[in-house]
Amino acid sequence: MEALMSLIVGVLTAGGVYLLLRARTFSVVLGLTLLTYAVNLFLFASGRLTIGAPPILDPEVSRYTDPLPQALVLTAIVISFAMTAFVIMLALRARAELGNDHVDGRASVRDSRESET
Repeated sequence: MEALMSLIVGVLTAGGVYLLLRARTFSVVLGLTLLTYAVNLFLFASGRLTIGAPPILDPEVSRYTDPLPQALVLTAIVISFAMTAFVIMLALRARAELGNDHVDGRASVRDSRESET
């Protein structure tokens, strides 16, 4: 199970980095989303969750699970949602002002050739 989680986190991270390096803003937004999913899975898996064990201290229970990774993942979900909303609004504003959706604001060579014809 650990190898599967490591593989999933690795694939999500690789896909997120690949999309972040693209020149279009929508790809950057998707890349950031994939990276946040990878970080959330990593934080969740690092907590060594125990099935059926409560995160609350109780004198009658002998096994506990660590509530910190769950709290960190919930916080990361809220922050990533806010960050995604901000980046989407920033991309829409850049698209409206610049007329294209490139990250640097300049059209690529292919786009400039297509507009000339």
